[in-house]
Amino acid sequence: MTPQQKAAVIVRLLLAEGVDPGLNKLQDNQQEVLAREMADMRYITKDTLRWIVSEFASERDSVGLHFPPGLSGALSVLDGFISPNTADVLRDESGAEISGNPWERLAGLEVAKLRPIVEQESIEICAVLLSKLSVPKAAELLAEIPPERGRRIAYAVSLTGEIDPETVARIGLALGRQLDAQPGEAFRDGPVERVGAILNASPAATRDAVLDGLDQEDAVFAQKVRKAIFTFQNIPARIAGRDIPKVARAVDQEVLIVALGHGKATAPDAVTYILGAMSQRLSAQLEDEINEKGAIKPAEGEAAMQEIVTAIREMETSGEILLLSEDE
Repeated sequence: MTPQQKAAVIVRLLLAEGVDPGLNKLQDNQQEVLAREMADMRYITKDTLRWIVSEFASERDSVGLHFPPGLSGALSVLDGFISPNTADVLRDESGAEISGNPWERLAGLEVAKLRPIVEQESIEICAVLLSKLSVPKAAELLAEIPPERGRRIAYAVSLTGEIDPETVARIGLALGRQLDAQPGEAFRDGPVERVGAILNASPAATRDAVLDGLDQEDAVFAQKVRKAIFTFQNIPARIAGRDIPKVARAVDQEVLIVALGHGKATAPDAVTYILGAMSQRLSAQLEDEINEKGAIKPAEGEAAMQEIVTAIREMETSGEILLLSEDE
């Protein structure tokens, strides 16, 4: 028997046992050859089946390490371990094709990565893309684009019933190549997040001065940065009262006292909110210790406030608390 026939036997056996052989990971021409081989075969004896399975198992056991075929396969293994620029150069020089199912890759992308496609591609292509995504992700993506364009795409989805699978596959390959052609990102976060993170760690005076300057240069960008910033003053609007005791326990009591003492002059609303969310006994105890502390140096107070903000960010990342949106 030829290797192709033996492969057809193994695949037929796996399917008969209810095992997915992962055929969708093969190239289209390989899937076609396999299907034709299976179409030409009728039956084999039990002895032949045992011989093929034994030979297959023996070959599998003798393999020490498997490398994916072609440069595209190598790039898929090295993805995330080599620089994006190197990957782009190798892909361009080799003309490497996209391996695997491009729709699976597209479905796994974040909405932020998919939004440029939906904003630039034709309405018909966007309708196919939307139809291939999960319902929650499609809804989230639709909410990120202008309402009029979203309405047109949603209507176009109703016209996709007659599109044949081959056309859908070609669209997926084209979108996958489009993603591969995009240059790698130099920064992990966007400019709003980067500026917001920097200002989060800056003294209040510096932060206010930079935001005032941004207002004059680009008011829209400045507003986005303000939304990305979380400071001690934002605690009443972004932290639920029930989570305040958790935050208080996350830092040393001395840090909390210094931050609250300094905040009485610089962020009185935040101090009132924090003390009001605690038990009367603990709130009174902190008030006494704040009064005993007396005057606090601005630099010391800012550092204590920043330590509390850092603790809040860490608790949010770990899922211990959730930051409220502005609407909430």
